Amino acid sequence: PSRSASLRSLGLGLSLGLALLGVVPQSGPAASGFSRCLVGPAVLPETSLTVAEVGNKLRYSHVQLYVDKLRPLEEYKRLEDKLNAIAKVAVLPKASLRNTWLGAAEVHGHPVIGKDRSPDTWTVAGQDIVEQMLVGLSWRVVGFGYGSGTESVVVASRDRSGARFVVTAPAPGMQGEREPDHLHSRHMVRFASHNGGREGIAVLAFEVPRGGVEAIRTSYAEKHPALLLPDTPWSYDGADVLEVFAYYVDDARESGPDQGTVLRFVEHHRPMPDSDVQDVSRDFPGIEHVEAEFDTDSQAAYSDHWVSNVVSRTGFINTLHDVLGFAPKVDFNAGVVAAGEAQIESTVTGNDPGFATRDRAAAVRNQRQVYLPINNAISEVGHVHLYLQELGQGVQHLASRVGDLPRLVQRANERREAIGAGLSFLPIPRSYYGAITVKQLSREADIQSGLAESCLASLRAAGFVDSAGIVELDCTREQILAALPKEAPEHIAEHVLRARYRNLRLLAGDVLNEETYLSIVRNRILLDVQDGDLLLQIFTTNILQRSAGEEAPFLEFIQRICSKRQNPTSGEPLPIRPGCGGFGIRNFLTLFLSIEAAKTSRSLAEAEQAGDVEGVLHYGRMLELFSAQLEESSPILTDITDAMTAEAAALEAGDDSKVKQHRAEKAHGQQELQKLSTKYRDLMAELRRNHHAKATALAA
Repeated sequence: PSRSASLRSLGLGLSLGLALLGVVPQSGPAASGFSRCLVGPAVLPETSLTVAEVGNKLRYSHVQLYVDKLRPLEEYKRLEDKLNAIAKVAVLPKASLRNTWLGAAEVHGHPVIGKDRSPDTWTVAGQDIVEQMLVGLSWRVVGFGYGSGTESVVVASRDRSGARFVVTAPAPGMQGEREPDHLHSRHMVRFASHNGGREGIAVLAFEVPRGGVEAIRTSYAEKHPALLLPDTPWSYDGADVLEVFAYYVDDARESGPDQGTVLRFVEHHRPMPDSDVQDVSRDFPGIEHVEAEFDTDSQAAYSDHWVSNVVSRTGFINTLHDVLGFAPKVDFNAGVVAAGEAQIESTVTGNDPGFATRDRAAAVRNQRQVYLPINNAISEVGHVHLYLQELGQGVQHLASRVGDLPRLVQRANERREAIGAGLSFLPIPRSYYGAITVKQLSREADIQSGLAESCLASLRAAGFVDSAGIVELDCTREQILAALPKEAPEHIAEHVLRARYRNLRLLAGDVLNEETYLSIVRNRILLDVQDGDLLLQIFTTNILQRSAGEEAPFLEFIQRICSKRQNPTSGEPLPIRPGCGGFGIRNFLTLFLSIEAAKTSRSLAEAEQAGDVEGVLHYGRMLELFSAQLEESSPILTDITDAMTAEAAALEAGDDSKVKQHRAEKAHGQQELQKLSTKYRDLMAELRRNHHAKATALAA
C-alpha cells in the first residue's frame, strides 16, 4: 500500500502501480511484435571511430515523451479518419468548418475529442498531446507497441524520416525478458521522481553510424562513467541501443548523474535511408508499424534543434564536447536574454557534419546537422528559474522545421477555432510587427507633422488605427482613403497599410510580398534576418501541462528561407549553409519577454476578475515595462546580429583584422543590451517592492 501511494504521488496512475507490483497480464495484443527483440546487453566489437567522427555522423532519430495516459489506438485512428474526411472538403470559413466537423460525426462519431467539446472552452492545460498533433499538425500515428507496464504510440509527419515523437504511458501490458528495456515502466518511475512527478520530454534520441554505439560508450566509460545507465547498451534484432543520463546534478561531476532526461543512441545493423521511411518498426525495437493516411494539406516536419534548461550550462557543453566532439555555435551572454528581473544565459552547441547542398528541398530535410541549445538561469525569477525549481533539469522545447510555416500555423489556428482541439501559440504583441506614429508618417510620407497628426486622428476616429498606433490588419486602401482628410495625398494610404508589417519589412525588405507579410502578422509569427537568410519562428503554448500556471515544455516550429548566394568570382551558386537564418537573437529575447508577459497577463486577468485595483495597476505596469524593453532592445539587437554576420564572413575570408573589428562591435552591442537589461531589471524590482509595500500597508 505504501508503494502504491508513492506512485500515485508521482502522478503515474494506478495501472503503472499495478505493473510495478507484478500484477500485469502475461499476454497482450502486441505479443507478436516482441519476436524482434533479443535478450541481454549488447556485446559490441571494438571501433576505430574517433569522438569527432561519431558526433559529426549523428542524425536526429526521435524523442520520447512520458504521459499520464493514452487513448486506445483504434480511437486515434478513427479521429484520423474523421480529420481526413473534413480535409477533403473545399476550404471553408470558420463557421462552415465547424458545421462540417459536427456533420462528420454521423459517419465517424466523436473519437478522442468527444461530443460536447466547444472551441470556446479550449484551454492549454489537460490536453492529450497525441490528439493535439493529429488535429493541429496533421501528423499521424505510425507505430504502436507495449512494454513492461507501458504502451507507446509513434506520431510523425508525412515524411517519417523526419520528426518523430514516441509517446509512452503506463498500461498493463506484456512483461518478460524479451521486451525492449527502453519501454520498461521503471524508466517512467525514475523520470517522474526527477521531473516533479509530471509528464515530460524524457528522451532525446540520435542515430549513429556503424561502430558508433561502442565509440560513444567507450568515451562515456573513460570520461563520464557515472552518466552510463546500468546494463547499457542493449542489442535487438536490427539495432543496438545505448542510453546515458544527459546531465550531472550540478556543475561538479562528483554530484552524480541527474537521473531524469536520457540521451539515446541507436545504431542500425542495416543502412538507414535518408527519406521516406514507411515502416517505423525497423527503427524502434518493440514498436510495430501502423498504417496511416495523411491528408493532402499536411506538411513534412524535420527536427531542427532540441533545447534544455539546466543547472550548469558549461557542464553540459563540456560533456557533449568530451563524448561527441560538439562545439559551441552561438552564445547569448548574460544580459542579452532578459525580461525585467528574469535573466538567463544560453549557448547553442552542435556537431559539424560537413553537409552542403544547393538543393533547397534537401536542405529542409537535412537531419544530420544537430543543434542542442542549452539555457541556465542567472536570476531567481522568470521562466527558466521556475522550470528548474518545479521540474528540475530537462528539455524545455523541441523545434521542428517545415517548408511553409504560415500555412501550418493558419491551419492549426483554423482547426482549433472550429474543432476546439489542437495547438495554440504564444501571443506576440502587434507592436512587434509595426505601428504608425506622427513622426514616422511625416518622415516616410514626406508631409508636414501637422497633416500627419490630422491623418492619424481621422484614422483613429474611423477605427482603423488604435491609440498605440496599431493599424487594423484587414482594412483596405479604399477604406483608408475614405477616412483620411480631404487634403491628404493618396500615397499616405500606402504608408499606413505598410505600417501593419513595417518592422518586418525593415528587416527583410522585398524578399517577401505583402500577402506573406500579412500572413506572418495574422498568425503572430516571429521573423529574423541574418546575412540575408530569413528565419520564421513560432512557439506553442505549453504542452504536457496538467494544471494552468504550471511550468511545462512547449514546441517550436520554424522555416528557414536561405538566400541565393553566389561565388563573387565565378557566379556559381554557393551551397546552402545548415542552420541558415541563425537562431533568432531578436526572437530569443521576444520569446523570453513573451513568456513573462503571458504570465503577467494571466495575473492581470485574475486581478481584474477579483476586483483587485492595486493588482490591476501593478500587472498593467509590468506589461508596459516588458513592451518598452522589447522596443528599446530592437535596434541594439539589429547591431549585434549585423556584427555576428560580418564576423562570420570575415572568418570565412580569413581577414583577422575584420574579425577583430566585428567582434568588438558585437561586444559593444552586448554591453549596451546588458545596460538596458539592468535598467529594466531595476525598474521591475522597484515596481515589485512598491507593490509589496502597498500590499503590506493594506494588510496592516
